[in-house]
Amino acid sequence: MTEDIPVRRGNRPTVDPALPLDACASFVEWLHAQSKASRWGVSRESFTEVLQRSAKKLLAAGTATPQKLEQYLGALHLEDLALATACAQGCEPAWEHFITTYRSYLRAAAAAILRCSSGSAEASELADSLFSELYGIDKQKGTDRSLFRYFHGRSSLKTWLRAVLAQRHIDALRAGRRLEELVEGDACDGSKRTPSSPPAQFADPHRRRYTELFVRALEASLERREPREKERLRLYYAEEKTLAEIGRLLGEHESSVSRHLDSVRRDLRNEVEELLRRGLVAANGSAAQPGLSEAEIALCFEYSAENTPIDLDKLLPPPQSQGPASGKQRT
Repeated sequence: MTEDIPVRRGNRPTVDPALPLDACASFVEWLHAQSKASRWGVSRESFTEVLQRSAKKLLAAGTATPQKLEQYLGALHLEDLALATACAQGCEPAWEHFITTYRSYLRAAAAAILRCSSGSAEASELADSLFSELYGIDKQKGTDRSLFRYFHGRSSLKTWLRAVLAQRHIDALRAGRRLEELVEGDACDGSKRTPSSPPAQFADPHRRRYTELFVRALEASLERREPREKERLRLYYAEEKTLAEIGRLLGEHESSVSRHLDSVRRDLRNEVEELLRRGLVAANGSAAQPGLSEAEIALCFEYSAENTPIDLDKLLPPPQSQGPASGKQRT
């Protein structure tokens, strides 16, 4: 018996954010089917918990409208989220699929981070070192330590993996430096410098710089967009209108709006990456700042996806005839 296909995107059921997601059976069923989670044995109940966890920050804010929640959940990388969930639960077929699909990508990403060949021992070692943390299930103790539990589907699994790999490399470099400082603390007279105790969780001192660079690159890329492209983005992200509403306003079919939005999102990402890689002109107009490495670019996207407030009304102002922007912010 074939699996029932839920209604098409234009007729998705809405969600009441005041209720648990498991009370919104039709919507969750649609998301579960779209994710193809059943092929990995991930139940609707388990997937509901994952969706609830992903939307926790949005729900905790107390300002989530049904439309905002629907847009948030509908924009998640559902198939990636289902695969990560299955791997975190110890599903062997899912884990084998993950290794087959992503091992070469991780080694290529590691090579870009290390600036070496993807076939080098260094790249393989960095990439393969991540697998134990991703698997991370101790069945004897009944504990789940898989890094996959930190994946919430806001970015693609590839983007998230690259960011985690970059962060692991940076952590290793920092640990090595701290060890060097400790060893170098042995003075010739036998005395020792007492190193300051590192914090329990290291706060990246470059986080603010990376997020600011990301926003500047995004602004520069948006300035290059055609007026109609920016209007689609403004209506969808700043005004939070549905695809059907945008289509009526712009005289386009809903599917055409969706296709154009997907295209401009890809272009924006590619341009932002290239701008960060090439280096941005300093905010005061002076010489361009040095370009970022692949690892730093991955961190720019990861940090910005986590908690960077982006004023969409400032980035995507309405046409002069439509009056001033409303000043909303998104994270």
